[in-house]
Amino acid sequence: MEKGSQKTLTSVDRDGRMTIVLGLVTFIAAFGSSFQYGYNVSVINSPAPFMQDFYNETYFQRDGSYMDEDLMTALWSLTVSFFPLGGFFGSLMVGPMVNSCGRKGTLLINNVFSIIPAILMGISKVAKTFEVIIVCRVIIGICAGLSSNVVPMYLGEMSPKNLRGAVGVVPQLFITVGILTAQILGMRMVLGSVDGWPILMGLTGVPAALQLMTLPFFPESPRYLLIQKGDEKEARAALKRLRGCDDVEDEMEEMRKEDQAEKAEGKMSIFTLFTYRGLRWQLISIIVMMMGQQLSGVNAVYYYADRIYENAGVKKDDVQFVTVGTGAVNVIMTLLAVFIVEKLGRRILLLAGFGICCVACAVLTVALNLKTISWMPYISIACVFSYVIGHAIGASPIPSVMIIEMFLQSSRPAAFMVGGSVHWLSNFTVGLVFSYMEKGLGPYCFLVFCGICLVTVIYIFIIVPETKNKTFMEINQSMAKRNGVELPVDKEELRDFTAVSVPYSEKREERNSAL
Repeated sequence: MEKGSQKTLTSVDRDGRMTIVLGLVTFIAAFGSSFQYGYNVSVINSPAPFMQDFYNETYFQRDGSYMDEDLMTALWSLTVSFFPLGGFFGSLMVGPMVNSCGRKGTLLINNVFSIIPAILMGISKVAKTFEVIIVCRVIIGICAGLSSNVVPMYLGEMSPKNLRGAVGVVPQLFITVGILTAQILGMRMVLGSVDGWPILMGLTGVPAALQLMTLPFFPESPRYLLIQKGDEKEARAALKRLRGCDDVEDEMEEMRKEDQAEKAEGKMSIFTLFTYRGLRWQLISIIVMMMGQQLSGVNAVYYYADRIYENAGVKKDDVQFVTVGTGAVNVIMTLLAVFIVEKLGRRILLLAGFGICCVACAVLTVALNLKTISWMPYISIACVFSYVIGHAIGASPIPSVMIIEMFLQSSRPAAFMVGGSVHWLSNFTVGLVFSYMEKGLGPYCFLVFCGICLVTVIYIFIIVPETKNKTFMEINQSMAKRNGVELPVDKEELRDFTAVSVPYSEKREERNSAL
């Protein structure tokens, strides 16, 4: 008995180590892919005036006249909004690519969607074509749409259970680091200038090139190799490299159980997900939270932060420093969220995050309307910082966690596709219409975001349960009551196969006898 206990403890200790291989592959995957997502969200913010001048000068050289204001607004809105539109297309490509090319293979192929447009955008000024920038924003968006789904999948499948949550937050952390890097490099004294902006746009290909050169030396997801490719030898070899030891049989057995569970319960399509009554409120909750996440205006703040500060009365030369400060706060608060999510719970962070954003948007509207008062610009800056804090602790990171916890294995892929599509379409909508909202409503446009945050808070308070320290079965049983269905406790798909110690052969006999 003591020997068995000692063996179990040793196995757990081994599984829990962050090995060099796992640490490096986490860094390479997150830096090479997730970093670019954040970088491209913010990269066109600071050099926007110089890029718009380039658009105008190029148009003049062709037609002999400058663009009117409406055409410039339309072209710039397309430049901004085509990035999330590409993200939507990328999210639709995730399923076919990860199944046919693998997780690592998809990330390697995805680098093409970064390196080629990076080169084209870098030479766009020399080539005197602004159209290529708009087209490349779509292609870069496809890269972001793929990476935002594949990186968490790849890292989550390679990580031991006790490190899966921490490793799963790393992609979101690198997104915020990418935003901050773009803000720093976009400063006027760095690359945010009339001559520097093409280099700034082209630098997005550097992380992709580094990933393309280094990721091939690291293993593919062991779960993909075993469950989808049926290659037990390669799966075991990959697992040994990731764990830094030869004793990986416990995890191999766990993956075999997962394989059997997946075969037993099958896969749920998007159509089935929308028509299945037992997941109705889970699906509605994910759609509401993902819409609230993006329609609350988070990317409008990053896309148009400089103009927000200028409208608030901040001196033009000082705007870039305030913008960098905003990005630094975002990184710090995302780090903080890693440590508090398991203590405070998901629901509290969602309510607090959207609640802070709601109040910040309301006060920002008042502050922008009263910017002639000497101290009002400081209130506006405080509102933007508060908004960023609210999103960083709850509204940005938690909805994706809820998709994992509110759906079972058979329905989770379809749920991620729905959540990802809503995420990118909402992102696209904000990027496309915010210029017109700002032009037509002025400071009152933030009241729209305030209202969306308020509705999201009310929905979460009434509908969304706390999922902290609950099994998938417990969460689904609690949601079943709201859905008006009864889930039998012995239903095969509700079992946590990774936690059950009964051999699969015995479970199969038990299920057959019950039938």
